[in-house]
Order: sequence, then structure tokens, then C-alpha cells
Amino acid sequence: MDKEMVIKADKLTKRFGDFTAVDAVSFDVAKGEIFGFLGANGAGKTTAMRMLCGLSKPTSGEASVAGFDVFRYPEKIKKNIGYMSQKFSLYEDLTIKENIEFYGGIYGLTNKQIKDKGTELIDMLDLQAEANKLVRGLPLGWKQKLAFSVAIIHEPKIVFLDEPTGGVDPANRKQFWELIYETADKGITIFVTTHYLDEAEYCDRVSIMVDGKISALDTPSGLKKTYNAKDMNEVFFQLARNATRSGD
Repeated sequence: MDKEMVIKADKLTKRFGDFTAVDAVSFDVAKGEIFGFLGANGAGKTTAMRMLCGLSKPTSGEASVAGFDVFRYPEKIKKNIGYMSQKFSLYEDLTIKENIEFYGGIYGLTNKQIKDKGTELIDMLDLQAEANKLVRGLPLGWKQKLAFSVAIIHEPKIVFLDEPTGGVDPANRKQFWELIYETADKGITIFVTTHYLDEAEYCDRVSIMVDGKISALDTPSGLKKTYNAKDMNEVFFQLARNATRSGD
């Protein structure tokens, strides 16, 4: 049986005037897959992600996310995905419980669903004693785990993670990736960008963008074999060293 593809992109392109930020990229992502989306600054990965999240309209090409066309149904896409960024995910001047209630409402959950899922989430993270404390008082690693859990509270088909472990220590990064594996096992697709190239090894497949184009796409082991590299850092360096762009 063929795998269900929850992200499909065919020659997806984004231009800003004479500048082509994303240049005819094509790829599919399967249900429950952990898909790494890598690229140096200026590669175009952030612009590509914004199009897939329904935040930016493509110039040309085709793409669908969670079964919805990115041109026609960007609002429906937003309701069927989760999103987490290193830069902004939680309101630090709200409590843990208030953040859960706020995002549950944003994602369209009923009051009962918010209550039930909020209790489940707090118990899972063992944050019962901290539930009524401001988020700003949490260590960074716990903030990231909470932000990830909130991003999937509505059980989306796909969750987009934009450099989710930036600044997090190795022990907490390992725990965060355990959450990612558990989520993928439930059938939620993980679309992740990261600057930690060791994390690329944890992905089922990895795409590497250079100057707006996808230069390589394969499993980590396949990429290392193709480029005769001992690790993903070597693969990335071989592909990115000739990049001409430096701003995304």
C-alpha cells in the first residue's frame, strides 16, 4: 500500500521582484515521517516553510498540505497544522495553564477538550506543581517541551518546528527528540528545521537547500553514502560551501 503523503510540493516557487527566494522545489512528505529541512542562512528554507504553513502565497508551482491547496485554502491549512518556533511559541507573562487555554482556543478546541487535554498535557510533562506559575520562570528546556506539546494539543496532521532546540543543552535536546519520536509514532508528521546537524541523523529523510533549490534529499545514511561522508556535518559542508546567498 502506498504511503499517505501529507505534504506535496511540485516546482514550488517564490519570487520577490527579481529575486527568486525558492526556486522550483519539489518533494513529498509522508504521514508520520520526521522530515528534516536544512539549509544555510539564505538558502530559502524559511520562505518555503512560510508557504507551506499558509502564511505566504507562492508565485508559481503547486503544493498541498494536509490535503489543502496552498493557493486556495491557506486558512484551512493553518487549522490542520501545529507550529513551533525557537523565537516565539509561548506567552511568558501567562501561566502554563493560561497558555494551554489560550492556544487551545486558538486551535478551535471546546472548553471541555481544553480542560481534558490540558490536564493530560500537564500530567505527561509532570508540571502539576508549576501549572499556575508564569512560563518565564521555566528553564528553557521545559519551555520548549511545553511549547511543542501545546503545538500539537489539537492533534494536527503536521507540526512545523522551526529550529525548536536552539540554545537548549544536549540533555534536554535528547528529551525533546524523544517527544518528537513519540509524536511521529502517533501518525503526526514532523517537519523540522535545525542548525544542529547531529539532529539531522534523527530524521527519516533530510532535504538540504542551497540558494533556493533542493540540492539533496535522502535518508541520512543515503546522503552519507552518496557524499562519502562520515556524518551529516560533512554532507552539509560539501553542499553548502559553494552557496552564494547569506540572508533568508
